[in-house]
Amino acid sequence: MLEHVAGGFGAGQVAAKMMALFEQPFTVSGHELFVTGSIGISVFPDDGQDPNLLIRNADVAMYQAKSRGRNGYQFYAPEMDGEGIERLRMDALLRRAIERNEFFLEYQPQVEIASSRLIGVEALVRWQNPELGLVSPVRFIPMAEDSGFINQLGEWVLFEACRQMVRWDAAGLAVPKMAVNLSVRQVERGAMAPLVSAALAATGLAPARLQLEVTESVIMDNADATAFVHQLHALGVGLAIDDFGTGYSSLAYLKQLPVDVLKIDRSFIKDIALDSNDEAIAIAIIQLGKSMNLSVIAEGVENDEQAAFLLRHGCTRAQGYLYGRPLAPEVLLQEWGTRNNERHEPARHDAGT
Repeated sequence: MLEHVAGGFGAGQVAAKMMALFEQPFTVSGHELFVTGSIGISVFPDDGQDPNLLIRNADVAMYQAKSRGRNGYQFYAPEMDGEGIERLRMDALLRRAIERNEFFLEYQPQVEIASSRLIGVEALVRWQNPELGLVSPVRFIPMAEDSGFINQLGEWVLFEACRQMVRWDAAGLAVPKMAVNLSVRQVERGAMAPLVSAALAATGLAPARLQLEVTESVIMDNADATAFVHQLHALGVGLAIDDFGTGYSSLAYLKQLPVDVLKIDRSFIKDIALDSNDEAIAIAIIQLGKSMNLSVIAEGVENDEQAAFLLRHGCTRAQGYLYGRPLAPEVLLQEWGTRNNERHEPARHDAGT
């Protein structure tokens, strides 16, 4: 709250000075950390005559500043109300979603291409809200990351995915591996190893059956990534680099990390047979994985032609609509058999259905 300033002009000057403070790095435990800020401004009395309304409108303006690229400030304007208020409403509902049991997981099969044998699943979080209906992860995951709620949500996903593996075991379906995605915020928090250890201990799941997935940019942008990866490796947990090829990995850095799997991003798979550049990139990633003794799995495989190309060039694992959409746990159990999944080959799913 600013007093004795010249209205919006004075508030803008203060905001600019605050932004300038973030141009210098903060030193924490010997590391230089660069932080950005987003500021929303509402002005009395034009934008509200009571504290609650002024704070709400400043919050709406702050989200507008974030949506315009962060690291800036934005004044409140009435036309922001529709989008801004909806975001505040969603944020409030999101924070209560775990206690109200509104989240659930679906699992997409990962298969051995030659045999269609199930080799694992990837856990994908979904949100079903009574007011909003089924909310796309594209909408709520970025919001959860912005607010810091992603840490609480990520913990729930990890424990629930491990519990589901135990349930499948009891039902007679032996899923070899569970893949769980980690966000950049979870990695930055620096407490993943104890959390993973607690999830394994609580559920009794063998560490080798859990695989954590981080994007290429998370590994490269996080100063403590090496320690983080080695801590997980020490637990016996696998690590996959997701969306590989879309970032800017230093191969010299990558070879020092105990990574197990490279996942070829779907953007390089969808135009195989149409784009020679995508084919060349996919082949290069496969060969890189081989040379570094890493497993390679392709995402977004939707037709037999793509699968045949991958197999021909040495990629033996895939996931995508050709083998199955994300499924509820009971549906996956039914489709992949209850006893001997290695002998059971489920019906493939046409990408158009």
